[in-house]
Amino acid sequence: MTDPIADFLTRLRNSSRAGNAECVSPHSKLKAGLAAILLREGYVAGVGDGQDANGHKTLVVQLKYVDGVAALSGLKRVSTPGRRFYAKSDELPRVLNGLGMSIISTSRGLMKDRDARRNRLGGEIVCNVW
Repeated sequence: MTDPIADFLTRLRNSSRAGNAECVSPHSKLKAGLAAILLREGYVAGVGDGQDANGHKTLVVQLKYVDGVAALSGLKRVSTPGRRFYAKSDELPRVLNGLGMSIISTSRGLMKDRDARRNRLGGEIVCNVW
C-alpha cells in the first residue's frame, strides 16, 4: 500500500456513507492522531483499539450520526506521497469558508488549521474535513 492515510480516509468515507456503526483500520500513530482530532471536533462518536484475527493492532472508530445523517459528510486527502502540499501559517486555506477544517502536520504534531494559525505554525496539509 503506497498511501495508508488515504486508505484510512476512504474507509471512513465508505463506512459513513454505508451507514455502518464503526470503521476498522490497521493501527498507526498518525491514523490515531487523525481519529483523535475527529473525535475532539465531534465528527466521530468514539475511538478505540482492537486486534484482528492475526493479532495485529487495529483502530476502531465509532461513527456519529445525527437524525440518520452522518456527521462526517466529506473527507479529502490533500497532500499525497507523489505530491506533498505545504503551507505557511498565513497561507493555510479555509475549508468551506470556515465550516470545515484542515488537519495539518506541524513540528508540534497534528493539529487543526485554526490551532496552527493561532500558534503561527505551518506544515503539511494532510486532509480537509467537512
